[in-house]
Amino acid sequence: MDAFSYLSVLISIIIGLAITQVLMGFRAILLHRRKVKLYWPALLQGAVLLLIATQMWWAMFSLRAITEWTFAGYGVVLLQTVAFYLAAGLIFPDVSEAGCDLEQAYFDHRRWFFGALVLTVLASAVKDLVIYGSLPQSWDMALHVAFLTASVAAMVTRSRLYHKLLAPGVAMIFAAYTFMLFAQL
Repeated sequence: MDAFSYLSVLISIIIGLAITQVLMGFRAILLHRRKVKLYWPALLQGAVLLLIATQMWWAMFSLRAITEWTFAGYGVVLLQTVAFYLAAGLIFPDVSEAGCDLEQAYFDHRRWFFGALVLTVLASAVKDLVIYGSLPQSWDMALHVAFLTASVAAMVTRSRLYHKLLAPGVAMIFAAYTFMLFAQL
């Protein structure tokens, strides 16, 4: 077994757990739908997290070309996936028979949720620096900065309008980003 095959197992498990968190949140919302006050930006952010998880798993395949791994290189890859897992665990509250208000939960956890996304984006850029010796390409780095800026702004603002514009904006930009960056494996 080569190093990538061995190391990618833990990465895949963490990304799989993140996907599980989001899907379990959607499942709980469906099960208790009569007692859940919906908030569409949170639902859309949950769907975007599924796209991000898929893209992250897909992108990790490019690491197969790395034959010499350092603990720092692997550590930053793990940091990226762990930070993403935390974001996935925060997008939806624990929904129970008592129900919940998704908007209230979204704003209660927004700082931690978007903070985890900030850490995910930073780790993504640092990963390239540590593993490849350079930051992402200029257009890729520009999108990293845009996502970072939008997430920091989301951490500090409670503006309902901002969050309602952010969710579809991020969905469209991330879909385009994924298509441009990873149209083929």
